[in-house]
Amino acid sequence: MHQPRKRFGQHFLHDRNVIDSIIRAIDPQEDDRLVEIGPGQGALTFPLLEKCKRLSAIELDRDLIPLLREKATNRGELEVINADILKFDLHDLKNPEPYRIVGNLPYNISTPLMFHLLNSISLIQDMHFMVQKEVAQRIVAVTGNRDYGRLSVMIQYHCRPQYLFDVAPGSFTPPPRVDSAVIRMTPHPEPPVNTGSFQLFSEIVKAAFNQRRKTIANSLKAIVTTETFDICGIDSRMRAENLTQQDFARLTRTTLKSTND
Repeated sequence: MHQPRKRFGQHFLHDRNVIDSIIRAIDPQEDDRLVEIGPGQGALTFPLLEKCKRLSAIELDRDLIPLLREKATNRGELEVINADILKFDLHDLKNPEPYRIVGNLPYNISTPLMFHLLNSISLIQDMHFMVQKEVAQRIVAVTGNRDYGRLSVMIQYHCRPQYLFDVAPGSFTPPPRVDSAVIRMTPHPEPPVNTGSFQLFSEIVKAAFNQRRKTIANSLKAIVTTETFDICGIDSRMRAENLTQQDFARLTRTTLKSTND
């Protein structure tokens, strides 16, 4: 029996009802190209494989790979890749696209992992993840909500997120010290706002929330001028959590225009 390793953030899902609920939410089809992040001992892997017949699984813990390959015998086409997902490029799969990404994400890397995947968003059909409940709440948060932040704005720029259901600690071995939640993220066909420059938009959003207790005039003073706030009709005394995605996009376009003039 493989012992969960703390350094990999391993909490193995064992609750059959939760597993069934996740499979129903994903609704895998036979011609889907599924990619699972952190398959662990295969709690989701093999129920998925029964439906889709082929699956790529990216696992960092090399000791789990023989176990997964052995269990996969006569159950479908399972490609197991020993890699760090934070360094892995989906282009390296060399399979037809788009990919459906699933996973019970290690909580210690869930946020940087999602930012990493956003770099390959054009290859992705949808994503279904188990994450810490607090992270799920941040992803779906709206303007003015205390959970609203950089993660909310950037995920929602790329995707339509849906909070599906909660998962209790007792559904895992060992139980984590926090509640979990399952979320779905579906990429937009086109970005919901025109930024003019995605790089500058990212910089402005990051700077605004890095000092979220300050007014936006103070947190953005190195990037956005007082005149820009006036042109955009945005009160510079507000805090970042009060700005909508459209507000950040408007600040980006206006800053870009003033720079180029």
